[in-house]
Amino acid sequence: MALGCLPGCAAVAALVLCAHGVEHAAETARPAPSRPIATPYAAPRPHIVPRAQWLGDAARKQPRPRYDDRVVAVFLHHTDSPNDYDCADAPRIIRDLYTGQTGTRDWDDIGYNFVVDRCGTVYEGRAGGVERAVTGAHTQGFNHRTTGIAALGTFTAGMSVPRPMLHAIAALSAWKLGLTGTDPRARVRLVSSNGLSRYAAGSTAELPALAGHNDGYMTSCPGAALHARLPEIRRLAARLQGRPAGPQEGHSEHAVSSDPGALRSPPQEADRRWEP
Repeated sequence: MALGCLPGCAAVAALVLCAHGVEHAAETARPAPSRPIATPYAAPRPHIVPRAQWLGDAARKQPRPRYDDRVVAVFLHHTDSPNDYDCADAPRIIRDLYTGQTGTRDWDDIGYNFVVDRCGTVYEGRAGGVERAVTGAHTQGFNHRTTGIAALGTFTAGMSVPRPMLHAIAALSAWKLGLTGTDPRARVRLVSSNGLSRYAAGSTAELPALAGHNDGYMTSCPGAALHARLPEIRRLAARLQGRPAGPQEGHSEHAVSSDPGALRSPPQEADRRWEP
């Protein structure tokens, strides 16, 4: 009886293997989501206010989010808006930024992946999932494999940068870079996708893993006052990842390219424009 059963069992096994092959093919045919990678220097995720809480019914119809395979760098911005706001008004201000970028500029969504207010509250910006490698529209030429964090306010020379904001930016950067084991004090290789950046399209630039907007694009953003605090932010982010103190800044254990290969969807108009 056992021998007689073998052909039937083999047929069942073949069907199972065939079904598995079809399922696997279906999975590989569609874009794979970015999943957090366990690293020895991971930092805890800070509290992040979901976009639904600031966007409300102001949402516009937009295409599906686009993704890269990982995030290896953070670009810091300022929103070039007033600094004397009440933090309770931050959601409204972010909503106004969204309306301006998706209305006047006709972008598909707010360009920044995250926004941090003067009280240190972190807000989800661009849609797609805070843990995923969402392709932003914040640093022309370097939107791939990067995250854009915007400080809500104006931080030109002589302006004060609130300490809660600095700590929140460091915590957010430590968590986001920690998902790929990237040292916030390191330098990474990023491939420019747009010749209007500081680097010709297709060229490789070695930039800080935690950089200012003006490191990749000809702009005064994130403002001289905030840019001057980047070394402090990097050190704090590294400490939050549990990394040992030392002269690590400027060195990279994992210099990686930001070139994600063929994009899963064509570049959106925001990729070809000046981004904030």
